[in-house]
Amino acid sequence: MEFQAAVAKVRKYAQSESGDTVEMVERPHGGLSVVLADGQRSGRPAKLISNLVARKAISLLGEGVRDGAAARATHDYLRTHRRGQVAADLIILSLDLVSHTLVISRNGPPVLLLEPEGARVLGEESEAVGLRPGTKPVIVEVPVQEGLRAVAFSDGLLEAGQRHGEAMAAEEWLALVVGWGPLPAQELADRLLARALELDRGRSEDDTSIVVVGVYPGGGPDGARRLNLRLPL
Repeated sequence: MEFQAAVAKVRKYAQSESGDTVEMVERPHGGLSVVLADGQRSGRPAKLISNLVARKAISLLGEGVRDGAAARATHDYLRTHRRGQVAADLIILSLDLVSHTLVISRNGPPVLLLEPEGARVLGEESEAVGLRPGTKPVIVEVPVQEGLRAVAFSDGLLEAGQRHGEAMAAEEWLALVVGWGPLPAQELADRLLARALELDRGRSEDDTSIVVVGVYPGGGPDGARRLNLRLPL
């Protein structure tokens, strides 16, 4: 088996930069974590917030702090740094090779989870970090097995098409993913982003980031890890 992680993202139309930040870090006891942070509002102010949140979470995860504790500490850090006046969504997807589980830590939008036995939306209510004291993430942990996939996204995906009355609920996005079958992680992320842009008539109404992680058959015989990145200039 092999673990795949992929990202596809665009900034809000007519903005100079995206207010979302996605980072990845190797876990000291095995595995890796992908962090998606979405700062309040859009553009440069949102980017400063999402960078702050993502960097804090990544540094803690890289030091071996567990996901839930890292999310709570990141919340405390943002709340202290900005005096409880700024919010950010924070989602952490972690492949934990000690417990052999996928850990999904959520302070924000739903996550789509596909397992061999079925698919579901992880939509239990959760609060953004940075505002209220004592905010905690909603955490789901599932065994690593072939066919497992998780799709995390910023709220731009759920808002796509809203202006034209065509926005899709999380359950509708899940049905779309299930209908496409077991696509590679990058192809799935790209297809979702393309559909969101289609709903927005090619002009994204909000920063939109999509992170897909999954367990697929195969894996290189040399045991090497590989990472690809494509960034338009």
